[in-house]
Amino acid sequence: MIYYSLNHNAPKVSFREAVVNGLAPDKGLYFPSEIKSLPDAFFEKIEEMDHAEIAFEAIKQFVGEDIPENDLKDIVREVLSFDFPVNEVEERVHVLELYHGPTLAFKDVGARFMARCLGYFNKNKDTREKVTVLVATSGDTGGAVASGFYEVEGVEVVILYPSGKVSDIQEKQLTTLGKNISAIEVEGTFDDCQAMVKKAFLDREFEGKRTLTSANSINVARWLPQMFYYFFAYKTLKSQGRDIVFSVPSGNFGNICAGMMAQKLGLPVHHFVTGTNANKIVPDYLKTGNYITQPSVATISNAMDVGAPSNFVRIQQIYDNDLETLRSHLSGYSYSDDETREAMQYLFKSHDYIADPHGAIGYLALKEFLQENDNSIGVFLETAHPVKFLDVIPENIASQIQLPEPIQALLHKEKKAEKISTYQQLKRWLILN
Repeated sequence: MIYYSLNHNAPKVSFREAVVNGLAPDKGLYFPSEIKSLPDAFFEKIEEMDHAEIAFEAIKQFVGEDIPENDLKDIVREVLSFDFPVNEVEERVHVLELYHGPTLAFKDVGARFMARCLGYFNKNKDTREKVTVLVATSGDTGGAVASGFYEVEGVEVVILYPSGKVSDIQEKQLTTLGKNISAIEVEGTFDDCQAMVKKAFLDREFEGKRTLTSANSINVARWLPQMFYYFFAYKTLKSQGRDIVFSVPSGNFGNICAGMMAQKLGLPVHHFVTGTNANKIVPDYLKTGNYITQPSVATISNAMDVGAPSNFVRIQQIYDNDLETLRSHLSGYSYSDDETREAMQYLFKSHDYIADPHGAIGYLALKEFLQENDNSIGVFLETAHPVKFLDVIPENIASQIQLPEPIQALLHKEKKAEKISTYQQLKRWLILN
């Protein structure tokens, strides 16, 4: 598979090069040069296949010859070692729970897949070149990447996160592992962290000193495996014989973009819905046609506090940069913190379901869309375990949440993080460490 930059001013590369580079030299995101639909027989027999078989068929064309099929099958099976349950919440509304992995977040799949791909590329110890994974997080990415890459040979991980803007548990997950994992606390927002990461990728002073790549969803190996969730949910709900709508709480728009790639492969998705918080760049664009990025606003759904969604350019490419085509496939809604709290209370009191703030926004967006589309069934994505947000979930609900064992093990560990406020401080740290 060949990948090209969406800025169209950089050399085309293989899957391996796209993964190691992270970002193209012209600052563009990599995109596959060809997308082949899966055969009808695949979808007709999908209920007879296990998750690993489905995922392998979905991802293999994007990997190409860079990883042999047998090795790729092994990677996929290792990645998908936990459940992805779909549960009915109320009539026509289901929840796809993506927090049953090791760090209790949907990003576990992408982080584990990318880590194993880099591990495969570095497996020849005699010629291995050490790679530094530089990643910005607004919450769950950091923990998932830290866990996925922990003790992977030939890979060092440096995680940037905004000071005071991730939950206590999220901070513990990314600052307590040590070994090949380093955390840097940035005085600023997630957008500041992401800007520093992108600047570092393009800084030629690192040439010959560090090979930098990203584990954010801008990296194809983090982004594309998120397609798997949508195939799994379709497998579960196919027998209902109704149009399926996916509602995805969105920040950097990598997850929903992966769902749209699954649709390009032929997955029968009727429509996508994005739910956002006060950072509503995409819902506003869908309404007005004006795409205006802005400084991010802090909310209780912190993983979605993104004012310049990186992956939206890929979504535009999927739909040929045509706004009307995009509108026919995507609807967008935004909600305040008060509305988010009310949704969490409603789900708990009416359905005995505990949602985190991001899942609650996914639920609200789905309900709003279904009000005007009564022939469909919907799935909202619950992207992280509610335990990660005890400080913002209503107290009567939070008191009912039991701490999972992996979280209990973190609580006594000591936070270790460098504190910076400028790119020059990051650059100095990367050069000296």
